Order: sequence, then C-alpha cells, then structure tokens
Amino acid sequence: MIASEISGVRIPYSRLSREVTEFIRETESDLLFHHSARVYFWGALTGNRQGLSFDQELLYTAAMFHDIGLTARYENSRLRFEVDGANAARDFLRSHGISENDIETVWNAVALHTTPGIPEFMRAEIALVQAGAGMDVAGRGYGQFTEAQREAVIAAFPRETDFEHGIIDAFYQGMKHRPDSTFGTFNDDVLAFKDPHFRRIDMCSVILASDWNS
Repeated sequence: MIASEISGVRIPYSRLSREVTEFIRETESDLLFHHSARVYFWGALTGNRQGLSFDQELLYTAAMFHDIGLTARYENSRLRFEVDGANAARDFLRSHGISENDIETVWNAVALHTTPGIPEFMRAEIALVQAGAGMDVAGRGYGQFTEAQREAVIAAFPRETDFEHGIIDAFYQGMKHRPDSTFGTFNDDVLAFKDPHFRRIDMCSVILASDWNS
C-alpha cells in the first residue's frame, strides 16, 4: 500500500510499517483495512494541526490494529474486541523486538479507542487513534480538516458505498457472540440497533442485585 503525501503526512516507510500493512491486509476486509488507514491519516493530520509530538510508526501500527478484534479469527473470544486488538498488536510488536514502553502505548491506543473522555489526556498516539476513529466513523472534527485534505484521504483510501451501515455491520458481526463485553460502552448501541432481542445490562440493577445488598 503506497499513498502519496497528504499535507505533510505519509505512511512511515519502514520495515515494521510494511509488515504491519501486509499483516492487516491479509487479515481484514477491504472496508476495515481502508477505514484503519484513514484513521491513521485523520489522526496524524490532527496531531500536526495541534502541534503534537508523536511517533508516526506507533500511531500507524495502532491505527491499523485498532479493529482487528472484529475479524473472524476472534469469533470465539469473550473479551472486548478492543482488548483482542490491543493484545494482537502487543504480540506482533514483541515479535519484532519493539520496546515494552512503546508496546504499552500501542496497547492503550487500541484498547481505549472507543472510550471517550480518557485518551485525550494520555500520550499523543493514544489520543490521536481515538480522534481518527471518531472522525472516520462519526465525523467528529470534520470541519477542522480542509476540503483538500478530506478529498485526498478519501481518494487514497476510498470510503465504501454505504460505509456507515457497513461499519455498523462489521461491529455487529464482531461482537454478536460476546454481548456481555459491550457493557459500559457505546458498543451496546450497535447490538441494540441490529438485534431486537438484545437487552442492555442495567447498571442500577447490577448494583441492587449485588451480594452487598442480599
């Protein structure tokens, strides 16, 4: 995968980044692969605009792994899909001799990308993966990118027709076998939207039914 430079951002040209690309390309659907690449560009462009210092290679790795937990290889997992992705990134980076400090950054970036209110106060790479994912899925920060930037990213990594329903379906397929893992996250919105039989866990009922109150 080769993308031309977009407003000073390009995919890092390193052995690690090339092998990340190959691994994710072989694992994910076109929809998730292109989405993950766009997440990197939205995140890196945001970081540059805000004057943040970040490691492009770590940001790229985290962005590319952030949704791998939704793929079929995790169809028997009961973990949150974000944790599956974070663990996959950790194992991949360890096999490449990356430092544990950098691995922790990538792990947190992947694991927390659907958790609002926390990543923005952590290392830049962690904050920018969430920012990039929010832009690509929900359009958060859309107006902060120039029209030229938006067009260039989409030209390099096209948004599929009806991407919105496609990404919702990808979330559903990746989580329908582990509904309890969506408790306390917005992921239960996806299951409620797709499955009329899904019932959310009520935190108040959990508290009232706990052993402390028996």
